Amino acid sequence: MAVTTLDPHTALVVIDLQNGIVGNPGLAPHTAAEVVERSVLLADAFRAQGLPVVLVRVTAAADGADAVRGRNDGPSRARGFAEGWDVIVDELAGHDEDITVTKRNWGAFYGTDLDLQLRRRGITQIVLTGIATSIGVESSARAAHEHGYHVTLATDAMTDLDGETHRNSVERIFPRLGETGTTAEIVELLAKTHA
Repeated sequence: MAVTTLDPHTALVVIDLQNGIVGNPGLAPHTAAEVVERSVLLADAFRAQGLPVVLVRVTAAADGADAVRGRNDGPSRARGFAEGWDVIVDELAGHDEDITVTKRNWGAFYGTDLDLQLRRRGITQIVLTGIATSIGVESSARAAHEHGYHVTLATDAMTDLDGETHRNSVERIFPRLGETGTTAEIVELLAKTHA
C-alpha cells in the first residue's frame, strides 16, 4: 500500500546515519549519499512544520561489555571501532531541536527512551529512514508497530548491505507493518497535511 495519510503529530525517525555506517561500501540499492540526501530533505520538511526529527545512533563500549549476547550463525563482529564512528553525519547534525537517541541493539525502541520521547510529544505516527533496511530500520518498524504507532517507510531513503535483503523488507515485511512511499511522496503529503 502506498502512503495515504500522515497524522498531524508525526515524527521523522532516522536510523544510524552516522560516520561508521554511511562509510560502508557496497550498499544497495541506494548509495549512502542518496540515503543521507533524502533523509536531509525529509528532516528539513519536518523541521519546517515544527515536527520532531529523531536521530538514532548505535554505539558500543570499547570492551564490548554492552554487546548483545547470544549465539548465532552470523560472522562475528570485530570490536575496536574507529574514533567518531558513532557520530551523526554532518548533513543531519547541528539542529538543537532534534532529539538524539542512542541504542546498543538493532532496534531503536528496546533499551532507549524513544517511546517516551515520542509519547510526551503526542506522536501517533513515525516516518522511518536509514541504514540498514533489514536490520535497524526493520527492527525499529516492527517495534513501532507493536507500540501502536502508525508507521510509514521512506523506501528510497534507506538501503542495505545487500539489495535482496532490502527488497525483501520493502516488498514482504513493510506492507504488514505500515505504508511505504518515496521521499517526494512523503514531503508532498506532509505539505498537504500541514497546509
